[in-house]
Amino acid sequence: MPDIKFIIENKALVEEGLAKKGYTKEDLDIDALIELYRNIAALKTSSQKLSEEKNKLSAQIKSASAEDRPDIIAKSKEIGEEFKRQDEELSKLEEEFNLMMLKVPNLPSPESPIGPDDSGNVVRRVVGEIPHFDFTPKDHIELMEFNDWSEMARIAKVSGARTYAIKNDLAKLELAMHMFVLDKLRSYGFSVITVPSVSKEKPLYGQGYLPFSRDEVYYLPQDDLYLSGTAELILNSLRADELLNENELPILYAGFSPCFRREAGAAGKDTRGLVRVHQFMKTEQFVICKDDINESEKWHKKLLEISEEVLQDFELPYRVLEVCTGDMGAPKYRQYDLEAWVPSQNCYRETHSCSNITDWQARRTNLRYRANADGKVRYVHTLNNTGIATPRALVPFIENHQNADGTVNIPVKLQPYMGGVKIIGKNAK
Repeated sequence: MPDIKFIIENKALVEEGLAKKGYTKEDLDIDALIELYRNIAALKTSSQKLSEEKNKLSAQIKSASAEDRPDIIAKSKEIGEEFKRQDEELSKLEEEFNLMMLKVPNLPSPESPIGPDDSGNVVRRVVGEIPHFDFTPKDHIELMEFNDWSEMARIAKVSGARTYAIKNDLAKLELAMHMFVLDKLRSYGFSVITVPSVSKEKPLYGQGYLPFSRDEVYYLPQDDLYLSGTAELILNSLRADELLNENELPILYAGFSPCFRREAGAAGKDTRGLVRVHQFMKTEQFVICKDDINESEKWHKKLLEISEEVLQDFELPYRVLEVCTGDMGAPKYRQYDLEAWVPSQNCYRETHSCSNITDWQARRTNLRYRANADGKVRYVHTLNNTGIATPRALVPFIENHQNADGTVNIPVKLQPYMGGVKIIGKNAK
């Protein structure tokens, strides 16, 4: 969340940024937020004066004459009651203020395209040739059924809709993709880390999932825990409340975890197959760097390059979208999405989402560092990007690499992770 002093000093800029992200005054009233902050400041000043006056009266009681003491005690009691009333009012106003501040989104980059929704996203480049088959290609569901790679119907009876169970070569391929990406990230200096899929509530506010997307999160009321939708949630709070040295930065994490999303807002979308499921596996890139927009934009570009490299290694045609202001969500300063070609749908579908969050999350988690140059304490910048998410990434993978006999080719760079196998499927030789 932005600093309230920044909001006050740059009110017009903040309101312009909110408008670009589609916020109206009904969604978030900046005038009301500033007025609330000033009321809190005035009430704190008043309470401080009352406290000082009460302390003076308390000191006078001991030395006061028997005649004056009752009046001093009565006055002290009156001030004490007023102090209590103001303190209770202050607590209410501060709670209201904190809730409003949690709803203030990050301001978008001046470089981000302006638009109301995904229709305003801009294609920055298209990479790779779309395959042209000399046979009737199968979609990913047909390929799974043909090769005995899944138990989709049976698992639905056990676990409900939007769940998946894949097996044999496809299960091995899923794990191979993650190992490949983790090794790649390790080669770029990332620390590979596995993290839990459960979280307390506070980290969800730190990440920015709350208060914006509560209906998308699974909650376990008996344990007062939430299921995580991405390793970013855990990694963003892993160093919460710490004061780092600048020499420790950047911190690079390659986080792996099972992930869970209710997909409550996706009714009727991609209900068949592997595209939109409740539980999935994800390798996440997460970066903590200095409070410098040039530094974080450098890492934003690097994270994007790594994901493009992954799709190129997997020999998948893809495109890079720059996400517009109205589609990027509250925490984002700037965002790119990568979309791989899905032959059966004749379109590109998202595989990666790469975001620069600047200091928005760090202010919520109180993650800071001491700068070498001037010794000042600053909030870090955080960034995240998908390394690979499965089973979604399996959809373009097996559809683009399929052969007429139902087998699927394994790209050269992934073959060592598949035990040297070049082709998978029941007809593979």
